[in-house]
Amino acid sequence: MTEKEKSYAEMLYQPGDPELVADREETVKKLYEYNNLHPLDREARSEAIKGILGKVGKNCVVEQPLFCTYGYNTTVGDNFFLNVNGKLMDSGKITIGNNVFIAPNVCIITEEHAMDVEQRIAGLEYTHPVTIGDNVWICTGALILPGVTIGEGSIIGAGSVVAKDIPPKCLAVGNPCKVIRKL
Repeated sequence: MTEKEKSYAEMLYQPGDPELVADREETVKKLYEYNNLHPLDREARSEAIKGILGKVGKNCVVEQPLFCTYGYNTTVGDNFFLNVNGKLMDSGKITIGNNVFIAPNVCIITEEHAMDVEQRIAGLEYTHPVTIGDNVWICTGALILPGVTIGEGSIIGAGSVVAKDIPPKCLAVGNPCKVIRKL
């Protein structure tokens, strides 16, 4: 298995692998170009984001600046909005549904360092996919941690740290993020 295949399989892998390093460097170049496009040049931004993310639905708006690990591991549905300072740490897969709105300074993370100290020092890590259902709103400053699924129609409150799955149609807030009521 390649290191990339191991990462997709949620196995311990080496992100320092030359293929992965080259992919990240290519993403850095694309992000630099994207983040330096004129903010009002919507057509250029729309085309550029299609070259960064793995799949982009209709009516996709990603405000600048955007940060991501690879970009190609993230797919977004129709009517997607990601506000400023979005961070898609997508060494693993990030799947985002339709009609999803993400506020400023939200970080979605798929990477997790090894718990074993020798493995961690060697730079090894795991990835765990993140899935965000249709019609979700993630408020300002939320952290979505590796392996989380957020159910359709849910709202994640500002500053929340989402470490466990959130069921559909719930309002969830806090650190750690907990469901406070059904919607």
